[in-house]
Amino acid sequence: MILIGQYDSPFVRRVGLALTLYGHGFEHRPWSSFGDVEKLIELNPLARVPTLVTEAGDVLTDSHVILAWLDELAAPEAVLMPADPDERRRALRVIGLSTGLGEVAVSLFYEMRLHVEASDLLVGRRRRQIAGTLAALEAVSAAAPEAALFGGRLGHADIALAASLRFVREAHPGLFDAAAHPSLAARTARLEALPAFQTISQAFIPPN
Repeated sequence: MILIGQYDSPFVRRVGLALTLYGHGFEHRPWSSFGDVEKLIELNPLARVPTLVTEAGDVLTDSHVILAWLDELAAPEAVLMPADPDERRRALRVIGLSTGLGEVAVSLFYEMRLHVEASDLLVGRRRRQIAGTLAALEAVSAAAPEAALFGGRLGHADIALAASLRFVREAHPGLFDAAAHPSLAARTARLEALPAFQTISQAFIPPN
């Protein structure tokens, strides 16, 4: 398999982490949707990352779609989601909040970086969304066991949380206050110290 995209994207990173935790070998091509758009568009007309080329030659895009397919490949007991229906529902809520946090943080960065004059209304709205989502995730993290959020083992909720929070902290310094979110800070520090998170990692590189 071939995973296309840079690991400073929370969406590319969560796919890379899932591939690694599932034990799949894959080639990583760190193409940018800005600098490598011509190469990317030959595979994916949306020119978006992550893009995954399967061993059969199919091209999948969007992290939710890719991870749903990877879950189908896994043995039921190995799927990175809790088996208990109630815990699964709670995990899906955290995944939705975490990936939404990443989307809003990316949108805020583009608004502030790629426009001659940023919209004060949009910037204010995005910052409010980020603050509210961080507060909600802090509450979930503080109430969860230390090792993993759900099911007693690392799963998609943990991956999505760590990937999006790192993007927020690196793309928007100052929007995450570790003192105000101590459980998130401690939890993501533990995750980032794990071998898979150390391997599937890249410092944020602002697009040119």
